[in-house]
Amino acid sequence: MTGRSTPDRSQVKENIVTNPDSVVADLLARSNRLGSDPKNTNFAGGNASAKGTDLDPVTGRPVDLLWVKGSGGDLGTLTEKGLAVLRLDRLRALREVYPGLDREDEMVAAFDYTLHGKGGAAPSIDTAMHGLVEADHVDHLHPDSGIAIATAADGPALTEKIFGGAVVWVPWRRPGWQLGQDIADVKRDNPDAVGVVLGGHGITAWGATSEECERNSLWMIDTAAAYIAEHGRPEPFGPVLDGYAPLPEQERRNKAAALAPVIRGLASTDRRQVGHFTDSDEVLDFLARAEHPRLAELGTSCPDHFLRTKVKPLVLDLPASAPIDECVERLRELHARYRQDYADYYHRYATEDSPPMRGADPAIVLVPGVGMFSFGGDKQTARVAGEFYVNAINVMRGAEALSSYRPIDESEKFRIEYWELEEAKLRRRPAPKPLATRIALVTGAASGIGKATAERLAREGANVVLADLDADKATAAAAELGSSDVAVGLHADVTDEAGIAAAVREAVLAFGGIDLVVNNAGLSLSKPLLETTAEDWDRQHDVMAKGSFLVSRAAAEVFIAQDMGGDIVYIVSKNSVFAGPNNIAYSATKADQAHQVRLLAAELGQYGIRVNGVNPDGVVRGSGIFAGGWGAERAKVYGVPESELGAFYAQRTLLKREVLPEHVANAVFALTGGDLSHTTGLHVPVDAGVAAAFLR
Repeated sequence: MTGRSTPDRSQVKENIVTNPDSVVADLLARSNRLGSDPKNTNFAGGNASAKGTDLDPVTGRPVDLLWVKGSGGDLGTLTEKGLAVLRLDRLRALREVYPGLDREDEMVAAFDYTLHGKGGAAPSIDTAMHGLVEADHVDHLHPDSGIAIATAADGPALTEKIFGGAVVWVPWRRPGWQLGQDIADVKRDNPDAVGVVLGGHGITAWGATSEECERNSLWMIDTAAAYIAEHGRPEPFGPVLDGYAPLPEQERRNKAAALAPVIRGLASTDRRQVGHFTDSDEVLDFLARAEHPRLAELGTSCPDHFLRTKVKPLVLDLPASAPIDECVERLRELHARYRQDYADYYHRYATEDSPPMRGADPAIVLVPGVGMFSFGGDKQTARVAGEFYVNAINVMRGAEALSSYRPIDESEKFRIEYWELEEAKLRRRPAPKPLATRIALVTGAASGIGKATAERLAREGANVVLADLDADKATAAAAELGSSDVAVGLHADVTDEAGIAAAVREAVLAFGGIDLVVNNAGLSLSKPLLETTAEDWDRQHDVMAKGSFLVSRAAAEVFIAQDMGGDIVYIVSKNSVFAGPNNIAYSATKADQAHQVRLLAAELGQYGIRVNGVNPDGVVRGSGIFAGGWGAERAKVYGVPESELGAFYAQRTLLKREVLPEHVANAVFALTGGDLSHTTGLHVPVDAGVAAAFLR
C-alpha cells in the first residue's frame, strides 16, 4: 500500500527560511497552554507539532522540518528537549515504502532515518499524523468533551450535528502510520475542515499558524462541551441508588483509611504498588448512581486512559454503610474474580508473539460512598491513573447524556495494552531504586537523625511521611525532598494515642499504606538520680518508650492488613547498654526501646515484619535534642565546652570519628534496603566504636 506523492517542499519554498527559534518557541508556548488545562487533554496525553524551514548545515540549502512532541513527554511541561526534529521530505518519502497495515509498526523504527541532526527526543507513534497532514501546525488532544463524542454510539451523526462540515469523523484505528495517512486524506478531501474526531480516541485540529491551530483546537473542545451541556439529558448516570450516597467527609476518610491497606495488599499481589485516594465529587456521584456498575464494566476507551487504568476497574458492590469486615471479605472475593477475568481476557486475545501477561491486579478500585483507590509503580503513576479514570467518568457522562457510551472493542484494547511498541517503552524504563514502592513513616523527622533518615530513604526511592511535633517544620522538610508525590509532612505527638492513629491514617491516605517505620522521635534530660523528678521520668518514657510502642502498634496493624511484611526500625542509643553518669531517665527508656526491638521481632516475625534497632553515639551536629539543652548538660557533665562536645565524643571512640545524622541514616537504609532480608532483632552500633557499648 502506498500513498500519494507530493512535491519537494524545499522547491516550493526555495530560499525561504523561517526562524526556527521562533517556530519552536511558539510551539512550546502553545503546547504548554493547551497541556496545562485539564479540559484540553490529560496528563502526558496528546501531542502538538509545527513545520518550518532551516538551513541544512551540510548543503547550506533550506530544508523543511517537523518539530513534534516526542514519546513520553507532557504537553503542559514540554521543553525543547522533549521535541523530536525530523526532515519532512524524508518522512513523507516513507509513504513510498509503507508495507501496509499489517506491518505498520515497522514505520516507527524508520522514523530514525528521517531525523534532522541528532533528532532530539524519540519520535512517538503519532509522528505520522503530524508529518503527513498538509498543515503547518497540528494538535492532537484527548479532551473529555471530544472523547465523549468519539465514544458515543452515534458519534458520526453527532459530529456532523455539532460541528457541521468543519469537523470530520474518522473511524477508530489504532494510532500509527495508517491513522496518520487517514487523517491526511480527510484533510485533503475536506479543504474547509479544521479538524477531525477520532472514533473512540480524541480529536485532531490544524491551522496555517500556531494561533489558528490553537484556536481551532479550543473551538472544537468548547463547542463539544457546550453542546453536551445544552442538549444532554439530566442525570445521565441514572438516579441515586438507595444506600450509595457519599458518606460524610470524616466518616468517608476513616473508612477509606481502614480499607486502604487491604486494597493495596490486594492490588500488590503480583508486584508491590503505591496508592492514591480520590474522593472527588465526580467519583462519588458516579458511584452513587444506578448505572455505575454497567458503565464501569464497559471499561475505558481512549488508549491513554486504559493504558493507565487497565481495561476496567474493580468495583465493590456493597452500599456505603456496609461494615468494614464485610467490605474486606467482599473485596477479597471480587479481587479473585477480577484476576481470573483479567487472565481470561489475556488468553482470549494473546498470540504466541504477545508479551507475557504483566499482572492481573486492578489499577483502579472503586468503593461506593467512599471514593477511588488508584495504583502504580510510584506515587505519580498512581495519582495520574486516578486522574485518568476521572477523565473516563467525564467521558462516560457526556456520551450517556447525548447517546450511549460505546468504547472501542475489547480486542482493540488488548492490541494496544500488549502492543510491542508499548512493551518497548516499559523496557526503556530505568531500573527501580532499592526502596521504590516502599512507603516510610519517620517520626521526629523535622531535624537531625529523623530528617537525615527521611532524606536517605527518599533518595533510595521510598515515599516518605515526615511526622513531627512541629507540623510546619515537618512540611518544610518534606518540601525539600520534592513534591507531595515524594514526601509529605504532618503533625504527630507520639505520646497521644489518638494523634498517632490520625497520623497513620493520613499516611495511609497519602500513599496507600505503610511499609517502613522509623521510631526516631525523642528528647533528652541529663540529670543525676537525686535531681530527676517523677515528671522527668514520665516525660522521657512517654515520648520514647510509650511513643515507640504506640507508633509500632499502629504501624503493625497496617502491615498485617496489607499482608506484605514490613520493617520497623528503632533509633535507640549506645546508652541502652552503656552506663554513663547523670542520665538515668534517658538511658532507662533507651533500654526499654532496645528490648521492644527484641520483643516485637519475636512477635511479628510470623507476619514477615522485621524489627531492628540502631544504636548511635551522641549525634551533636544537626540534632534538635542537643540544641535544645541536652548538649549543654552533657558538656557540663564531661567538663568540656559545648562547642567541643562532638569532638569529645569522637576522641573516646575507637575510630576517633564523630557520628553525624547521615551515618545513622545509612544504617537505617542498610537494614531496610533489601540486602539484610533475613535479619530481625538486631541492634546495629553506629558509635565509631565505644567498647563499653559492645553488645554481648
